[in-house]
Amino acid sequence: MDYELVQLTEKQVAGLKIRTSNTDPQMVEKIGATWQRFYGEGIEASLTGRKNEKCIGLYTNYENGVAGTYDVVVGCEVDAAASQSERVETVSIAPGNYAKFVVHGDVQQAVGDLWVKLWDMKLDRKFSSDFEEYQPGEDMANAEIHVYISLN
Repeated sequence: MDYELVQLTEKQVAGLKIRTSNTDPQMVEKIGATWQRFYGEGIEASLTGRKNEKCIGLYTNYENGVAGTYDVVVGCEVDAAASQSERVETVSIAPGNYAKFVVHGDVQQAVGDLWVKLWDMKLDRKFSSDFEEYQPGEDMANAEIHVYISLN
């Protein structure tokens, strides 16, 4: 699986946060429900200081790499100085080295397939801030998604 090595500066993401793990049998449903709340409750539209039109699924605050719990933040990149509503949390994407993957296809299927392949790759993962960046567009069946995996 091809990827590009990139260096990122710190980013701020505002959105909804949950805690889950890969061993939680409800993990997929919990993440899906958070995305539904993000759009359905107008959270996306209420964010102030947005940097762009992209949405982000951020995985951070890992307890023990792939084996422990972690936070999932569904949101958008925002200006650090922007104030948000009390329903929204703002968290940082750590600066550093990342493996950048670009996938195309159905939003859920393409991202799910990539994560399955990532678990088998021998990347020197940092487990600080991994995220999916959904490029603007209406066609969810043929979307472009950039996936960033933090590296040591």
